[in-house]
Amino acid sequence: METLERILAEHPLFKGLDPKYLKIVVGCASNIRFEPEQVIYKEGDPAEKFFLIREGKIGLEINIPHRGSIAIQTVNSGDILGWSWLMPPYKWRFTARVYEPTRAIALDGACLRRKCEEDHALGYEFYRRFADIIVQRLQATRLQLLDVYGHHTERQK
Repeated sequence: METLERILAEHPLFKGLDPKYLKIVVGCASNIRFEPEQVIYKEGDPAEKFFLIREGKIGLEINIPHRGSIAIQTVNSGDILGWSWLMPPYKWRFTARVYEPTRAIALDGACLRRKCEEDHALGYEFYRRFADIIVQRLQATRLQLLDVYGHHTERQK
C-alpha cells in the first residue's frame, strides 16, 4: 500500500531525512490533482503551499511588461513546485499553469513554518534542501531573460 509517508520518504527532497521529521512533514501533506490549463497560483498571490509532482507537467511563467507571460521553466514528475512559502513575504514569484493532468502531494507551508519554528534543526533541513531549488529557478529565469531580451557581448554606452 502506498502511503504518504512512504512516498515522501522516497522523494529526493526528503531522502535521508530523520524519520521523526518525516512524520511531522506527513502531518502537513495531502494528495491533490490538477487539470490542464488550471492555474495553481499566480505571481504575487500568498504562497501557502508547495507541491511534490508525482506525475504531470506544469509551466512556471513570469509576466514581462509589454510582452506578457513567458514560460521560464517546466516542472515534471519528481520535481518540486514552489519555494516562496519558505521565505517572507510568502508571495509567489511565478505563476504556475498546468500543462498535463497532474497528481501531486501538497504540503501546507504555514504548518511547516510553524514546525520549523518549534524545531530549528528541522528548519535548517528545509532551508538547506530548498536552497538548491531556489538557485535552479533563479538560474532558469536568468537564462530565459537573456533569451527574451537578447544577450549582448558588448557593453552599451
